[in-house]
Amino acid sequence: MTTHAEKRTLPYTQEQLYALVSDVEKYPEFLPWCMSCRIKRREGENVLFADLVVGYKMIREKFGSKVTLDGPGLVHVEYLSGPMKYLSNHWKFICEEDGSCTIDFFVDFEFKNRMLQNLMGVFFNEIVRRMVGAFEERAYDLYGNK
Repeated sequence: MTTHAEKRTLPYTQEQLYALVSDVEKYPEFLPWCMSCRIKRREGENVLFADLVVGYKMIREKFGSKVTLDGPGLVHVEYLSGPMKYLSNHWKFICEEDGSCTIDFFVDFEFKNRMLQNLMGVFFNEIVRRMVGAFEERAYDLYGNK
């Protein structure tokens, strides 16, 4: 089991950060190692089923997930298929009094393949930091420096 929790307060609104994270189809444009994203189907306005392909050098893996958009305060991801035993991920968006927003990010997962799990464990915190940083950079690109 590998987990990572992180909070960051950013100078953007809850709605802006929620919109950025919930726009799953745009992930390949800015997220490291995300090669493609395909929305397979939608259930109403708040639930979508997506396949993401992530890769680095010779390794490529496809992840199927259910994304629940409970906006503007929460995006929750449930793992459906791929190389994991399980994966749970959420983004919470907390409004601050000064108009900024605190992101509460959490991910918990385990690979089926023990060797891949051990390899990911070594680099995991750096990978997650870079991914969260990519969302922060995307917010800056979209909304500017406030």
